[in-house]
Amino acid sequence: MQKYQTFHRNPKVPQPLPPPNSCDSQFHVFGPVEKYPIRPGAVYCTPEATIEAALAMHKRLGISRGVIVQSSAYATDFRVLYDALEIAGPQYQGCVVLDDDVSDAELQKLHDAGVRGVRFNFWKVLNLVPSRQSFERTIARIQEMGWYAKLHMPADELMEMQDMFRPLKVNVVLDHFGRTEFDRGIAHPSVTLIEGLLKEGNWWMMLSNGDRRSKAGKPWDDAVMFARHFMDVAPDRMIWGSDWPHPLLAENEPPKDDGELLEFAYNYAKNEKLKQKLLVENPARLFGFTD
Repeated sequence: MQKYQTFHRNPKVPQPLPPPNSCDSQFHVFGPVEKYPIRPGAVYCTPEATIEAALAMHKRLGISRGVIVQSSAYATDFRVLYDALEIAGPQYQGCVVLDDDVSDAELQKLHDAGVRGVRFNFWKVLNLVPSRQSFERTIARIQEMGWYAKLHMPADELMEMQDMFRPLKVNVVLDHFGRTEFDRGIAHPSVTLIEGLLKEGNWWMMLSNGDRRSKAGKPWDDAVMFARHFMDVAPDRMIWGSDWPHPLLAENEPPKDDGELLEFAYNYAKNEKLKQKLLVENPARLFGFTD
């Protein structure tokens, strides 16, 4: 397995700190591998990225809520997630990968543990692409549970498969800007499609990995332009996630400073009211967080 960069050990304290009850809507936890072995065929693993390390990062950044997204490295082995949710407490939730082998009893156990969403990895590099039949069966199951769906896929594939997604009635979150290609511009048909979906009322977007998706380079102005564009379309359904510990970052690249990246994410909002929506109000409504 190829080695990748690990997380920043001493991120800066963001200035200013985020608003109270700010939420990191996507981060992952890993390891130790001796206790939580990764699945055969996994593309990556970050063995030191434990829940304790994640919570320490959140404390330093001033974040008090979060969503632990089950990594593709574990697929449907939920042991690491169950333990992480128990340690993190009630202001944290989970989002998992499901397949038809997951029983109704396990689904209820996940719900009781604090899981409220399923992530569908249509990005082929992760080796977890569900079939259409499996996707539709899983959607039917989570609709009964009141869960949301997350779609992780390139924008071109979203366009190709849109007939499968348009009928969805559950809340749907598009990962990482919908994986739009910033260098194509805002007028690209993939962006127009996403705009239409966001206007439906049950479609959300996670503004994450803007620095990594940028084609312009630091200070990543193209990411800010796209973020503000999508926020204009659906200001009440934009959320932010760190994507800590930043999977698949090349080993020879510097680690991502999460404090710096949170400060950068402030730029997505044109004013303090939108910043409050992005970091606090919108995720609280989607995930059901209460004080």
